[in-house]
Amino acid sequence: MDALADASNIVFSDERHGWLAEYKFKGRTFILLKPSTFMNLSGKAVNYWLQKENVPIENLLVVVDDLALPLGALRLRAKGSDAGHNGLKNITQVIGSSDYARLRFGIGDNFRQGQQIDYVLGEWDKQERIELPALIDSSVEIIKSFGTIGVQQTMTFFNKRK
Repeated sequence: MDALADASNIVFSDERHGWLAEYKFKGRTFILLKPSTFMNLSGKAVNYWLQKENVPIENLLVVVDDLALPLGALRLRAKGSDAGHNGLKNITQVIGSSDYARLRFGIGDNFRQGQQIDYVLGEWDKQERIELPALIDSSVEIIKSFGTIGVQQTMTFFNKRK
């Protein structure tokens, strides 16, 4: 979200349950939300802003980090399970559906047992910092594509790319 906002010269404002920005692209308005709730309770923020902005669930794209995917893997899905991700689990529970798109950003699982929280909240290593800009750029492309041509065409286009 930050990369998209930075590239577009928009800023987030501190709003109820999160940081919010409005991004306009190709005649579409994107509501960018970074929940300020705990990740495990992000459904509260998502549900509030879906209702407040009258956003249909088919226009919701949730971007999450994913330990189950290696660094560099980006997976866009139209719907699905939470796959053990507590943020997705809470969103599904609060909005009452798992029929929303999600972009999983692989961060790998290079941590020792019991060190998951430190790993997720820690710093990128030197090699990861080299790879990160291209991954973030790809994520921004996917988000913009989702908002303009929809999840199915975006999956078709980006799932074919290496």
